[in-house]
Amino acid sequence: MEITVDHIRNKLTTEIGAVHVEVEDTSPNRCAASFKVLVVSPQFEGKPLLQRHRMVNTCLAEELKEIHAFEQKTLTPEQWEKQRAP
Repeated sequence: MEITVDHIRNKLTTEIGAVHVEVEDTSPNRCAASFKVLVVSPQFEGKPLLQRHRMVNTCLAEELKEIHAFEQKTLTPEQWEKQRAP
């Protein structure tokens, strides 16, 4: 399986019902070994940060076996809107 920015984005959108996903390959040579993601999903409502991160980790369990570094930020749609406001 080839792990790409699009693959991660599509999987999170489909399986976690994310309404917004940003994925950045942070590997030095863009070799898909390190990623940074921002996931916005209504499924995160009422869930603590650790549970949200576990949801993402479970969704990407197979991919994380090949990824060396993974940074994630998980927000509800309401939190995302507040963060984007000037």
